[in-house]
Amino acid sequence: IAITFDDGPRRETTERLLAGLAERGARATFFLIGKQIEGNEDLVERMQAEGHQIGSHTWNHVRLLGVTEETIRQEVGQTEAALESLLGGEDYWLRPPYGIIDDAGLRWAGSPVVLWSVDPEDWKDQDTGRVVGSVLSHVEDGSIILLHDIYDSSVDAALQIADALSGQGYCFVTVEQLLQAKGIQPQDGTVYRCAK
Repeated sequence: IAITFDDGPRRETTERLLAGLAERGARATFFLIGKQIEGNEDLVERMQAEGHQIGSHTWNHVRLLGVTEETIRQEVGQTEAALESLLGGEDYWLRPPYGIIDDAGLRWAGSPVVLWSVDPEDWKDQDTGRVVGSVLSHVEDGSIILLHDIYDSSVDAALQIADALSGQGYCFVTVEQLLQAKGIQPQDGTVYRCAK
């Protein structure tokens, strides 16, 4: 299973989430909003040091639909530049805000594009129990789960989900590790919703 988090980092919630994941030996993938990296550099460095995958969720959380190549290069490039200066040159995969990107955007992305197969819409009511129940009823081997590490309720849900699914024999890995485990070779400009 790959559990993924969008819209961070946010000090109050992301810090608690990282501590909970570390306690459980669980890996996750974080799609960061570039403008929120400043002031949270230590959290981003901690993500890397603890074995999590880090990706781009654009600089300003913009919709990548019908935008120019220049806009995509700026939104994605600025975030990648911030991550590279902080963490070094790695591949920072893209998750487009709202899960929306057109064919032109895919061509210009410059990385694999990660969507999801399980979305409990944790932002709607921020109800921990409902989010946990929704994920547990839809998850399967190879799933990519979408959550947001900016809500306390989602941090609580993520840790409960990790406990419940670990008890069923699942392990939590990064999206890249999940694809590798399933023999999938990630390609730039290709969308990945799950690993099957």
